[in-house]
Amino acid sequence: MEIVVPLSALPGDEGYHVTKDPRVKSVQWRDLVKVSRFQAFKEVTLSLPWIAASLGFFWLIQYTGSWWWMIPAQLSAFYLFLTGLRQTHNAYHYAVGVSRRGCDLLMYFLSIVMTGSMHAVQINHLHHHRHNLGEEDVEGFTAKLKWWQAMAVGPYFPLKLHWFAFKIGKPNQLKWVYAELIGNVIWYGVVAYLTFALNQWWLGLFVLTMWAGQSGTGFFAVWTVHHGCDEAHHIARTQRGWLKNAISYQMFHHIEHHLFPAVPTCHWAKLGKRLDEAAPELKDVMVY
Repeated sequence: MEIVVPLSALPGDEGYHVTKDPRVKSVQWRDLVKVSRFQAFKEVTLSLPWIAASLGFFWLIQYTGSWWWMIPAQLSAFYLFLTGLRQTHNAYHYAVGVSRRGCDLLMYFLSIVMTGSMHAVQINHLHHHRHNLGEEDVEGFTAKLKWWQAMAVGPYFPLKLHWFAFKIGKPNQLKWVYAELIGNVIWYGVVAYLTFALNQWWLGLFVLTMWAGQSGTGFFAVWTVHHGCDEAHHIARTQRGWLKNAISYQMFHHIEHHLFPAVPTCHWAKLGKRLDEAAPELKDVMVY
């Protein structure tokens, strides 16, 4: 049985980026918004193994006394963050394959795990789609920097997104933002108690790693897929090659996403093949 996800979270469009290129407009995409129950289950649970592995390896650092466990701990934390970004990214557009409330709850859960408010990021991300690389694009500002500058803005980037979300967010969106930030405060309190009162410092190390991950999003989630691009045609970068895309969980088919934001990540590779046939020059601008 198939579940048809909503065409788009972007009001006033038909699920694709506004483009004057007739070749892009001719690309068939509506069949790719369908998500099977199994695909939806995979998307909802994608980060759970990496969450468990990350927590387990951080625990082993303290309880074996060996810092060699930091290597698999950081690797699993990286993939926790990558799969979490894939999940929240689909949830921003309500393209996970579950209900709208289910997407909101998924964002709430990952807000606690990854720290911060994913609904605040959603507000910025949808704004980014409407004003891609323009003057009003707050999320995309790091794409205009040099690579080292995009990395240097670090913690300022997520703080900037949260601040802007409070400026433009609608009341219902901000309710989720407040709920997620309150949830974060409670979680930090629990972690602080366990760290300092019960000497479970491995958990504090996990939270610090999540903070570091958020500080790297301006570079890894924005600069990598948008640097050197323009507002009209090469609006984002993409990626080809099964191994590269397997390593990155298909997250770098980014021009496909901007042109057809209603299509979930699990179908981006298929969409990329169709786009290659219609406008082959778009794949010349690669992530790596």
